[in-house]
Amino acid sequence: MSVERQVLTGPTIRPLGHRERIEWHDHAVHQLVYPLHGVLQVHTGRGVWVVPPNRAVWVPAEVPHAHQANGPTEMRSIIFPAGPTTLTEPTVLVVGPLLREVIRTLSDDHDLSADHRHHLEQVALHQLRRAEALPLMLPTPNDPRLVALCELLAADPSDQRSLTELGRQVGAAERTLSRLFRAETGVTFPQWRAQLRLHHALSLLAAGRPVTRVAMDCGFRTPSAFIEAFRNHFGSTPGRYLTG
Repeated sequence: MSVERQVLTGPTIRPLGHRERIEWHDHAVHQLVYPLHGVLQVHTGRGVWVVPPNRAVWVPAEVPHAHQANGPTEMRSIIFPAGPTTLTEPTVLVVGPLLREVIRTLSDDHDLSADHRHHLEQVALHQLRRAEALPLMLPTPNDPRLVALCELLAADPSDQRSLTELGRQVGAAERTLSRLFRAETGVTFPQWRAQLRLHHALSLLAAGRPVTRVAMDCGFRTPSAFIEAFRNHFGSTPGRYLTG
């Protein structure tokens, strides 16, 4: 994997088309990335973070990462000097009304004085320390058999095949795959697949797909089963989550 150092000197705004990707890179500064609309995926060596509307992802300095948009996305970012921080890995955070307006002002207004910009950045940092972190990371395995299996399910999250059946396609026994999932991702295979389906659901919902269709496309047997799983994982219904 080739990682390019991208130099950031201030806030950025970058429109991205559906499935458009920003390849692997890192920064010498901390970066807060906020999709004004659309859903953004942030890939790192540890896994994939999904960032829906009204959420942001903190990317620490020198962490290699890549971005991919799901649906038309406007990616905004603000930066902070590298240094000690309580957030040592990418973290998806809830963006409240005040932080949202600070991000928009810092990225929209190029005529801010240095003093005014500094004060707004301090407000953003204060808000970030209080922001709720969300369980939106899907761990990425390294074993080639697990990678192949995960790619199969990512291509079709509604795939209902068991781990035994999937194992036949990737050339590994169910017991071996089950052990590897725990060792490499820290979760069981059913837990990983459930997270994958919910991540995929966020992208479809943000694109305006109706809940009933999302439930079917993500492998849930009924819309009510999908809504219940979504509420258990994210703490609210699908509609409220994306607008809250």
